[in-house]
Amino acid sequence: MARIELDLAHAYRPRPRDDGDYALLPLKMSFEDAGAYALLGPSGCGKTTMLNIISGLVAPSQGSVKFDGRDVTRRSPQQRNIAQVFQFPVIYDTMTVAENLAFPLRNRKVPQPQVDKRVGEIAEMLELSGQLNQRAAGLSADAKQKISLGRGLVRPDVSAVLFDEPLTVIDPHLKWQLRRKLKQIHHELKLTLIYVTHDQVEALTFADQVIVMTRGRVVQVGSADALFERPQHTFVGHFIGSPGMNFLPAQAAAGKLRIGGCTAPIAVDRPLPDGDLKLGLRPEYMKLAAPGAPGALAVEVRQLQDIGSYLMLTASVAGQPVKARLAPDTSAPRCGETVWLQMVSEHTCFYKNEELVA
Repeated sequence: MARIELDLAHAYRPRPRDDGDYALLPLKMSFEDAGAYALLGPSGCGKTTMLNIISGLVAPSQGSVKFDGRDVTRRSPQQRNIAQVFQFPVIYDTMTVAENLAFPLRNRKVPQPQVDKRVGEIAEMLELSGQLNQRAAGLSADAKQKISLGRGLVRPDVSAVLFDEPLTVIDPHLKWQLRRKLKQIHHELKLTLIYVTHDQVEALTFADQVIVMTRGRVVQVGSADALFERPQHTFVGHFIGSPGMNFLPAQAAAGKLRIGGCTAPIAVDRPLPDGDLKLGLRPEYMKLAAPGAPGALAVEVRQLQDIGSYLMLTASVAGQPVKARLAPDTSAPRCGETVWLQMVSEHTCFYKNEELVA
């Protein structure tokens, strides 16, 4: 296990000139020993590039990679002692499940009693004990990927285990079980785990710290709670949550706020910079309010959907759409009706130039 420090940038084309030329914009960050991390973001944001730089499959065009203070920038994955699990299973079909799991250990001349013990432990964790003597060729894609996960986890001496969207081929009903298993394995084995995904549920349920990326930038590193409650960038508010955070244009002046072009100013009990802002509020915190209530605005109902466990209200504020998650027993307003929604509360965030106002 290792503490991993990155101080680098990377471009796949020579002589990059502007931000668009970079796969990874200049960044400084570290992954603590025995931590569980997720790299989260849309396709093309730089997640896999960062993972491959950590593993040694790609050398950064600028900067360095350090493991426990040692510069490993030009070292191979073998020299870094990295295990990597890819999107699709990488196993030997002609071998049994046990032989596949044992291969990384036998390749390093580990004594057979230790191999048997470790293979048994990992097989039990991944619920493969009953299939140890089966050949991998006849197994389902789910089982093959579990073997691939086991091969990554079987070595106790690795600096880190890197996962590149490993649950893509897994049936949806098994994904939750495997995420729970990986979390359990992390607590038991204390390995440094870094997990790449574009699925926010996978990231937020697996990792202690989630690194949110967009267009080659790291825009926030934090816990699931921090990313949901206090997104540091509008992209995080939009990307995390289903649906994402509501954003409305606002103008602040003399301690009052005009929202979405509405003329009636709202008093704000916190210091805000004067000028144009964005107001951000999660649908979960956007509640119906009494007419004229402090911090509330009149909105026009456009749609009401019964999701079962909640009602999804879509409304319009001066032409801007907003969504509110309401309790299922809420007295449902009708389309075209005007209702009042709470816009300013302790959960409201304000953004200037896309960054959170402290």
